[in-house]
Amino acid sequence: MVAALELYLDPVATRRIRVLWDALEAEGVQSLRSLLEQRHRPHVSLAVAPRFDPEQVAAALAGFTVAAPLRLSFQHAGQFVGRVLWLGPAPTAELLAHHRRVYDRLAAAGITLHEHYHPGRWIPHCTLSMRVPNTLMAAAIRRCLEVLPLEATITSAALTDHAHNISHPLP
Repeated sequence: MVAALELYLDPVATRRIRVLWDALEAEGVQSLRSLLEQRHRPHVSLAVAPRFDPEQVAAALAGFTVAAPLRLSFQHAGQFVGRVLWLGPAPTAELLAHHRRVYDRLAAAGITLHEHYHPGRWIPHCTLSMRVPNTLMAAAIRRCLEVLPLEATITSAALTDHAHNISHPLP
């Protein structure tokens, strides 16, 4: 499956996204709330790979604060190929620099990330649904626009593999 380094949002933003997940479910769109036995929580992924060795990642990030209290301003909804629906924060210089520092530390440790998570290719986003039916996409996007703009602060981080029920908190 997929492992990720996830940044978690403050309680107010988390609650607002969970309400959006519920609204999407009411429209007939499976959200991350119901995927994988409700293991997901609203997040922005900084790094994704087929799998991570938690000890290797911890060593690569030693002395670095992954969960820096970055401010995020979600301003738009987006769609990736495969009908993946997401909310996107404005890609601020601070957020992109933070991503670059994490990437550089992981790459220096020989940790290979999915190509879409390399600097210059990474699109910061909070996934809402992994596969929106084509006939429901317009309604799903309307629901997303109802919650925007959404302000958030990063409060914590973890290395996760939800398919295997793995979550390792990171500083």
